[in-house]
Amino acid sequence: MIQPDDRIATPGQIVTFERNDIIFKGKVIPSQCQQSVIVDLTIMDNLDEIDFEYDRTVVAHTNYRIIEE
Repeated sequence: MIQPDDRIATPGQIVTFERNDIIFKGKVIPSQCQQSVIVDLTIMDNLDEIDFEYDRTVVAHTNYRIIEE
């Protein structure tokens, strides 16, 4: 399980989060969201192998961890 950060991610940062027992990693992209971020998942090497419908998703600030600045 991912231990969420207390920090809020900004565009360009890489975050990781868990959904349906799968660990995702993606790049935060610009948005007007105040309680969440939009994450571009196309940086994941195995995205095609995961049965996930979209290449972008919304993640609440309480559900991700920043792993790269």
